[in-house]
Amino acid sequence: MRHITTHTSPATGLRGIGDTSWHTRGVCHGMDPEDADATFFPLPRDYEAIVEAKELCGLCPVRRDCLNYALENTLKEGIWGGLTEAERRPWHNGLPQRLDYGRVIAFFNGRDVHLTEIERHVVIDHAYVRGWRPDRLAATLQISHKHARDLLRQAANKVFDRDRTFGVPRRKNKKKGTQTAPTTSRPASVKPGMKQPARQPAKPTSVHASHRKAA
Repeated sequence: MRHITTHTSPATGLRGIGDTSWHTRGVCHGMDPEDADATFFPLPRDYEAIVEAKELCGLCPVRRDCLNYALENTLKEGIWGGLTEAERRPWHNGLPQRLDYGRVIAFFNGRDVHLTEIERHVVIDHAYVRGWRPDRLAATLQISHKHARDLLRQAANKVFDRDRTFGVPRRKNKKKGTQTAPTTSRPASVKPGMKQPARQPAKPTSVHASHRKAA
């Protein structure tokens, strides 16, 4: 028996391109095969049949899943997702550039989704921001460890270039020890103030404090 991944099931080795679980929730589910073929595969100029099919698709709760299935499997005949072959042609041509953040979120929720090239790059960038390790990215995208490591490095360079472009290199300054610079400059500004009150040099606590700093 062939196991099919869905958008609600845990991730498996198969891709979301084979998902047909939405069929059971479709309006067309349970129709006679001959009636379904006549309804959703009308002649190009049979406008009345096309209108009837679109009316059924307009009531379908899984119309988007139906459209995605047709696009991902390059099904260019018939009516899928309420769109005819001519209406789906721009979607087929622009499929590699499609970006659906709902599919990206589903991917991070552990679901096996057939990602486009653009969606895949978004996933890699977000994986780096989330602190993913190369092993985890390699297992999720089914790629080698070296390839995953290179992709995460590229994502890190993107973040670095973005911060440098927008002038947000604050994290680098903290790591380099720029916090020590103001601490060394503060005693210089405090020393003149300490000359005014004569009580502070006589306190023994200041002596202990100086020993602690030297220690």
